[in-house]
Amino acid sequence: MRSLRLRFPDSGGEARQAGYAVMMLGIIVLAGVLYQFQVAMNEVAYWDLRIASMDRRIERKTSPEVFSGPERPEMKREVRKANAVMSELDLPWGALFDSIEYASSHDVALLSIQPDASSRKMRIGGEAKNIPAMLEFVGALEREPALKDAHLLKYEIKRDDPHRPVTFFVSASWA
Repeated sequence: MRSLRLRFPDSGGEARQAGYAVMMLGIIVLAGVLYQFQVAMNEVAYWDLRIASMDRRIERKTSPEVFSGPERPEMKREVRKANAVMSELDLPWGALFDSIEYASSHDVALLSIQPDASSRKMRIGGEAKNIPAMLEFVGALEREPALKDAHLLKYEIKRDDPHRPVTFFVSASWA
């Protein structure tokens, strides 16, 4: 049997050069990833500082100021007024307006909304094209999850108008 003589045309120089090229490409990609990571970490640190400074500002604005002087009746009245305003500001306005808007139709025009924060009730004034549209509006208010106990307080048909619209007032409580 004859012995096989294998001849490799390359002594490994080209393979070595391809290996170095792949290694350099890997190093460049790694440097790019590390740079992006550094940029992301700087952005996180920036936003952490912004949030911390906003928290400090809010804390300064909401921290109660202690009044060390003698209590006067007019001061107590001012505090009661401020508490009343705060209770009205704390109303769930978004949910209430969304519920009223969802319940209304093109046959009903809302004219007024009068909330009473202490009793958690509101009075809604409006005008409907006809009585069925008004009753449908009251029923839709009753079906809204943010409102309860919606009922018609009074209504009046405008006889002097040729279209005979119905003005009405509805009372509803919010949950």
